[in-house]
Amino acid sequence: MIDLLTFGRRLRHYRRQRGLTLDALGARVGKPAPYLSNLENGRREPKLGLLNALATALDVSPADLLDAAPPSRRAELEIHLEQAQADPLYQELGLPHLKPSARLPDTAIEHILRLYAELKERSFVHAASPQEALAANAALREYLVAHDLYLDDIEGVASEALDAVEFDRPGAMPQTTLNDLVAHFGFEVHQVADLPSSVRSLADLRQHRILIRGRDEMRTRRARTVVLQTLGHFVLGHGAPAGYIEFLQQRMEANYFAAAVLAPERTLVPYLIEAKAARRLSVEDVKELYYINYRLAAQRFTNLATRHLGLRTHFVRSDELGVIWKAYGNSGVPFPTAPDGSIEGQRLCRQWGTRTAFHSEDKFGIHYQYTDTPSGTFWCATHLEVDGEPPHAITVGTRFEDARFFRGSDTDRHTTSNCPDGECCRRPPGALAEQWAGLSWPSARAAALNPLGVPSGSLPGVDLTEIYEFLESMDQ
Repeated sequence: MIDLLTFGRRLRHYRRQRGLTLDALGARVGKPAPYLSNLENGRREPKLGLLNALATALDVSPADLLDAAPPSRRAELEIHLEQAQADPLYQELGLPHLKPSARLPDTAIEHILRLYAELKERSFVHAASPQEALAANAALREYLVAHDLYLDDIEGVASEALDAVEFDRPGAMPQTTLNDLVAHFGFEVHQVADLPSSVRSLADLRQHRILIRGRDEMRTRRARTVVLQTLGHFVLGHGAPAGYIEFLQQRMEANYFAAAVLAPERTLVPYLIEAKAARRLSVEDVKELYYINYRLAAQRFTNLATRHLGLRTHFVRSDELGVIWKAYGNSGVPFPTAPDGSIEGQRLCRQWGTRTAFHSEDKFGIHYQYTDTPSGTFWCATHLEVDGEPPHAITVGTRFEDARFFRGSDTDRHTTSNCPDGECCRRPPGALAEQWAGLSWPSARAAALNPLGVPSGSLPGVDLTEIYEFLESMDQ
């Protein structure tokens, strides 16, 4: 790969060193002056034959022209200035392009580059405190609920993208269509074996490539989602986030875009309307029809349920201890809520389906359940993702009166949850606590701590009722 900016500056350096004008050098290599000017400004890549001709005309070796080091301090400053002005963050300032002419002193370029570096430093999203992270998640959840979990603008952008590749049939998007869609927005997809472990994808804006892990590390279903989530940031015009809440908002919007492309509103809604009429709504069917994972199918279903089906739903992603990693909804289900209004990191009642599913006789099936709560009775369907660490439960639920439209509504699983009132499962029953309080000291696994690192309970990551019951069984 040739660094075109450095090559151009080295070409200009040797041309001037030999006392040649662009016209004079052009006469020697058979190219017009404007063509050579584009080479010197990094806007064209030389072919091998021209590279050799230029080297001969300037009495240097091709390696001299291709050396990665700038030929002078001035050239180095000019290269950095061009790179800075190509950065989307710089372009957001709306400034005209600054050409580093000979009249622009080195100190002026140095000032500009220092200001740009400071701008870039301040644009980084600094690590949010647990309180800031919880507040950001709460604000995002309120935003979704205010829109009935449906985002009009992103649905429109996804629809236009699908129009561009003429894809309007139900079912999984073929790989060729996905490639066409990515190409429509000026990118190519490349699978690589050595992608940094800290990223799920990497957009190379210089070469207009989206880099993802190779097939041996990422399954096809997951790869399609990651590609579209990455593309979504550019399609939706995201810039550098100004804070943690904007960072979360951008991720949510990019994820929404990917889901709206993989399970399009135009084909999914007629299918769901028909399924509702037949009383066989199922997230599992959405997953299979569009070849997406259950989590994405569950989120997509909740996006469309209120707007097109008149159903109010909720979504929960939690671990085996009932700790909430993500939750939202407009069904009125009583999520455990901290005094500051946050939900993430709180522990669900042991009687809810998203927790009892871990003890179901069929962990690989869909766990259906009704739960009576102080806010009414709710039905839910829970799928366990057991191939990750920690395992997660993905739950979609609705109100009792709407359960009849779903497959699995005839389940006989029925529990009662009094949380947070009365005898709460987050506090061990009185007799059990009296027998074991102060006589045990559990040490939580790191993976059991909640996702935001915020303590929940007197011993974070530990279910004391479960611990006391286990100790009680050991004594019997």
